[in-house]
Amino acid sequence: MPSTPTKLLSSPPAILATGFLLLITLGTCLLKLPAATINSVSWLQAAFTATSAVTVTGLSIVDTANYTHLGQVVIAILIQLGGLGFMTFAVFAFLSLQRRLNLVGQKIAREAFAETSFGNITTTAKSVITIALSVELLGFIALSIAFVQEMPLSDALYHGFFYTVSAFNNAGFALTSDNLTGYVDNKSINFIITSLIIIGGLGFIVIKDLIDHRSWHKISVNTKVVVGTTIGLNLVAFVLFWLLEHNNPNTFGHLSLSDQLTAAWFQAITPRTAGFNTIPIDQLTDASTLLTMFLMFIGGGSLSTASGIKIGTFVILILTTWAFLRQRDHVIIFKRRIPDRLVRKSLALISITMMLIFMSVFILSVVEAEHSLEDVLFEVVSALSTVGLTRGLTTQLSHTGEVVIMFMMFAGRVGPLTLAYLIAMPKSSRIHYPETNVLVG
Repeated sequence: MPSTPTKLLSSPPAILATGFLLLITLGTCLLKLPAATINSVSWLQAAFTATSAVTVTGLSIVDTANYTHLGQVVIAILIQLGGLGFMTFAVFAFLSLQRRLNLVGQKIAREAFAETSFGNITTTAKSVITIALSVELLGFIALSIAFVQEMPLSDALYHGFFYTVSAFNNAGFALTSDNLTGYVDNKSINFIITSLIIIGGLGFIVIKDLIDHRSWHKISVNTKVVVGTTIGLNLVAFVLFWLLEHNNPNTFGHLSLSDQLTAAWFQAITPRTAGFNTIPIDQLTDASTLLTMFLMFIGGGSLSTASGIKIGTFVILILTTWAFLRQRDHVIIFKRRIPDRLVRKSLALISITMMLIFMSVFILSVVEAEHSLEDVLFEVVSALSTVGLTRGLTTQLSHTGEVVIMFMMFAGRVGPLTLAYLIAMPKSSRIHYPETNVLVG
């Protein structure tokens, strides 16, 4: 019988987490090269940037403009690898070499893609690459055309490449220190980038389902949930941001009505979980800041470039609460019953996420006592949801604070449940205990 440590190290969550750690380590070494930076960075700064890129977050303690074209290309590659997923490339490489995965490899791949059939995994792996490259090619062409109105052709092509990778993978890295605030009134760039963010945040399974069936009646329940909730959240957030900010002189107040609507749309999309900003985030009203944190917490679809608790988890939580209030035995959606296993998984994910947020906010409140609780909470939610929006706290963090945020970014990308499995591997038991009651509420 293999020992417990051996089981732990060979488990899919452990191997997936190790893959991301190795990628972060490699990225750190590359970004520390003298040729990668204009002004040299420390190992911790390089590690922070690499972690943020691999976890497709976008938080940075070093201005991306401080990196040379080599360093920025390294960041873009790390974003691409982290966004599409380490195992996507691993499985695709195996398939390209026409090799069959062994049982351990199949188990790892199933964990990465949330699939139960290996036949589905091979199809998914190919679809991920095809869809990603196709969308990014279209985005690159469109953004290059948009940027060429603002700069020379060579710069436009470079900007088109970097922002396409960053937007589609929901990373939020920008080439300038003011992010995209200079383009708040550029409708073409706003529309293209938000389109890339939305497509990347839907999830590859959803996109493939939409391409294959092209009918609301034929697509899966999961696709209906993700698409319907995405549309609903985006529209509601768009209206709320405009109502809350149109009189704020520090954000929308100085813009024309047309530009206000453009800015409101961008602000509604970017928290889930892209991290770009066209307005100063630290100047938002308190209500808009709270709304932004709520959107960051939800995130995008499963198996997408976005993070957060995911749309499916959010919907199941709402439906579970509704079912309890209605005294129903099962959670129902689109005339289908959601398995109890998924309900428990969703509740566990919410609980773990909330505990991670509480612990991180508590630690940062101690080591970053000079900063407001609002800024600390915003930074933690942004990091765990791998969004990348900040109220200015990132560059003012102590070394301890930087390590805490790095851990939160890693946890958000690998997944709170995966981390929980690493800490306490599930064990089956044949012992059954009698039921009891514990007072709740």
